[in-house]
Amino acid sequence: MRRRVVVAMALAVGACTRGEQPDAYGNVETTQVTVSAETAGRLVSFDVHEGQMLEPGATVARIDPSELQLQRQQAAAQREASESRVDETVRQRPIIEAQQAAATAQVDAARAQQAALASQLEIARRTLDRTQRLAKQQAATAQQLDQAERDVRVLEDQVRAQSAQIAANERQVAVHAGQLAAVEAQRRTAASQVGSVSAQVELLEDRLRKTNVTNPSAGTVLTTYVEAGEFVQPGQPLYAIANLTTVDVRAYIAEQQLAAVRLGEQVQVTVDVPNGRQSLPGTVTWIASEAQFTPTPIQTRDERADLVYAIKIRVDNRNGLLKLGMPVDVQLGQRQ
Repeated sequence: MRRRVVVAMALAVGACTRGEQPDAYGNVETTQVTVSAETAGRLVSFDVHEGQMLEPGATVARIDPSELQLQRQQAAAQREASESRVDETVRQRPIIEAQQAAATAQVDAARAQQAALASQLEIARRTLDRTQRLAKQQAATAQQLDQAERDVRVLEDQVRAQSAQIAANERQVAVHAGQLAAVEAQRRTAASQVGSVSAQVELLEDRLRKTNVTNPSAGTVLTTYVEAGEFVQPGQPLYAIANLTTVDVRAYIAEQQLAAVRLGEQVQVTVDVPNGRQSLPGTVTWIASEAQFTPTPIQTRDERADLVYAIKIRVDNRNGLLKLGMPVDVQLGQRQ
């Protein structure tokens, strides 16, 4: 989380007795980064101290990962079980398909047999009809007539039996089709569970990675908010850090001074040092587009103005001379 650190600005009461009067007064500020916990747990280590210089990517704290590790193991076991169910349904499918193919073949064979029996029945019926005519003419014996009638009845029974067999085989084919549909539904359900549990595993792995707190950017630790051993929550601030090698000066100028200020212009920032005063070059990086009432602790070049404009000046502070909140004088129109 980033926020602008603005320390209350104080007047340099004796400025008017130092010779040339400055064009504006301001205070040193910088951009602060608040590093927060990204997961909940006990802070088992916290190697951060105020004033400490930290490099980006440095591991500065560790949150107890034990509970998350157990949750990840449980989720991984669930994923493995779901994957096993997917594999099982995949193995079942060809078996059921083979059974369905066999039942279909039986249906086809039964229908062919039924067609052959139907042909034989048709012949037997014609033979019976001819035998009956011959018997009426006493050209065929009673025994021949009985045999012809038996042949028709036997073939009719065989045709009916074959129809029943065909129906049974078709029902078996339908059963196998239902089994295939059920196996496919089980496969989709198990695959969906694999995806869901995999996402849960990835989430837990991400949370496990976040148990190691890394410093986001190079800078100096301004303040710490926790101690090792405390239980932290997601979003809870751990420490604040800022890069003090380059700082900003927020100053206020009157409307009549706007003509002397442009973006990118070089100005001079002056501060008190043990042996007197020291000036540093700065660059105007921002000019407010709207005026505001003069902040209470600020004086303009002449007297307090009702409305002033805020400006920001970027200053190289690699020597560490400027401190946050330090009051400074600003001299406009100085170019390098």
